[in-house]
Amino acid sequence: MPTADGSLPSDAAATADALPGVSAIRHVVIIVQENHTFDNYFGRYCTAAGSAPTCNQGPECCEAAPDTDPSGATPVVLDDAANADYDPDHTQPCEFDEINGGAMDRFATGASCSDSRNVAIAPDSLVATYHTWAHTGAIADRYFQPLAGSSSANDMYFAVARYVFTDNEYAPDSNGAGCILPRTRKTYNDTTIADLLIDNGHTFAYYAQGYAAMLAATLCPAAPDDCPFGLPTSPCDYDPSDVPFEYFERFVDNPDYMKDLDDLAVDVAAGELPEVAFVKHVGYRNEHPGYGTTISAGIASVAEVAATIEDSAYADDTLILVTWDEGGGFFDHVAPPADSTVDGKPYGTRVPLIAIGRFARIDWVSHVTLEHSSIVKFLEWNFLGDTGQLGARDAVVANLGSLLDPSEVGIMVPVD
Repeated sequence: MPTADGSLPSDAAATADALPGVSAIRHVVIIVQENHTFDNYFGRYCTAAGSAPTCNQGPECCEAAPDTDPSGATPVVLDDAANADYDPDHTQPCEFDEINGGAMDRFATGASCSDSRNVAIAPDSLVATYHTWAHTGAIADRYFQPLAGSSSANDMYFAVARYVFTDNEYAPDSNGAGCILPRTRKTYNDTTIADLLIDNGHTFAYYAQGYAAMLAATLCPAAPDDCPFGLPTSPCDYDPSDVPFEYFERFVDNPDYMKDLDDLAVDVAAGELPEVAFVKHVGYRNEHPGYGTTISAGIASVAEVAATIEDSAYADDTLILVTWDEGGGFFDHVAPPADSTVDGKPYGTRVPLIAIGRFARIDWVSHVTLEHSSIVKFLEWNFLGDTGQLGARDAVVANLGSLLDPSEVGIMVPVD
């Protein structure tokens, strides 16, 4: 653990690289952005023609997005203006219709929620940071949102690795719930991955941007000056329904675990980075389409968090994972897997997953089928020794070993 001045004490420095057979990953930071598919951001990064390349090194080893979708629609340019202007329907019934049993042919036309703007690819210049990280780290081109539909339901898989509810059906009974669209409030008592970590002596925190402002407000905090939407609600303010652990009794507004994003840099500087940390940006900085939100603002925010870790004494023992909660109703050309055997629920489209830091394979593309529960499984493996402890999808999904370099980790992380 770094000391208060950011240096590694002598005993920690001596063990920063684990002995063979022991993982050197001491910290994991998971940054969760919103509502974009793999094709949105990597459709033109990947260059392989046809399907299912078997190589792994570089962009030629992942499938390029097709020139048109199966209905013949040509992708629109998903620049900042397009992202700010349009939020696709991403409810479960809509996504069922668009996916159409795996045909992936009703995003632009053929369903009641179809729209030509659903077939969209960001220009390379806009997402250059993510492409650079793909070159210097690893990406997964078969990482799927675990449940067709909206954000809150998919976020639950980061906490309990299974189905809890559909779409944004419920809100947590927590601070800030009155500042989002009205929903029935729910609190659950299930065991989460955070419970397992804490009860086994590990540290955990969730850093949410705008959380301190919400706590301090008498009602709903005023929109920050730089929020294009300009109203005291999401996407300008903290949205508790984007924080899955707020739905569980142990963590609801618990200051031991719920923190503001500004606290991350403070904790890093003080040598108090938790072993497992989730990061969630406020809506207008998490790339969620519509409401004036720009992709560039989200990328800058993610890059700032990554730099906080990479420029600290934690750089050599931290794995950074960047992913998106769900695909947002945008087209992706790869059909989802069959329904999960654990909870019988339907997968949605692919979303990106990027592994950053010394533990990631370099310029690597994993083709292993993964999802949010795979991150839970990896956390169990790395910190607890045994996987499947939640008795949910964490027992059956693949682990993250296909993204990680065993020579740096110190041990081969399981692929399955």
